[in-house]
Amino acid sequence: MDRLKNIRFVLSNTSHPGNIGAAARAMKVMGLDNLHLINPTDYPSAEATARASGADDVLYAAEVHEGLDQSIAPCTLVMGTSARNRGMDIEVIDLETAAKMLVQAAQQQQVALIFGKERYGMTNEEMQRCHYLVKLPANPEYSSLNLGAAIQVAAYEIRMKCLEGQVVVANNENIEVPFANAEKMHSFYEHLFGIMHQVEFMHADNKKSLEEKLRMMFNRLRIEKHEMDILRGFLSAVNKNIKK
Repeated sequence: MDRLKNIRFVLSNTSHPGNIGAAARAMKVMGLDNLHLINPTDYPSAEATARASGADDVLYAAEVHEGLDQSIAPCTLVMGTSARNRGMDIEVIDLETAAKMLVQAAQQQQVALIFGKERYGMTNEEMQRCHYLVKLPANPEYSSLNLGAAIQVAAYEIRMKCLEGQVVVANNENIEVPFANAEKMHSFYEHLFGIMHQVEFMHADNKKSLEEKLRMMFNRLRIEKHEMDILRGFLSAVNKNIKK
């Protein structure tokens, strides 16, 4: 069950402190304790502590971040909870599949599951940081889950995948794949977009669209570390020649 230590639940811009406490409780019941908060409206909070109902250790150990990129920096697999992709080219998978993938990757890497703001869910910008979006198995005629309930369902499914022992390594092959983590991808995007701006391929009119499309393209590819080294080396060579 050590894999659970590598699975972080990220709550973005949570409005109600009670939901943070409920999240801590839901996670601890299922053996998860890696909680990350992005700009919570009210935290620390007595209400959060009360709703944690004994999961104070998970609550107090929660890390608070100013932005999404910080919260997922070391993660090589990032998923977001959303029933739809809003027209963006991001694959939507079911929770059971997502849990299996997260548990498998967590054997060797840090991974993240993101939950958006209570009322609006995930923003487009947050979705662009995700390799996959996860649809919870709710009633299609009434699919509105509150945040605490959504976290409980996701935590339960992840624990079940650990208990079932469904991760199989064929022929004793080392499953570790050295993917570039979110921090390296963020640095790469800054480098890439900067070069595109310098050569006047990116400008005010197409900046947002290009950034969105490129992020989603590289998310689908899931770049490995050695591939990232090649890309960064190429960009550095381009930058050097631009300055000549």
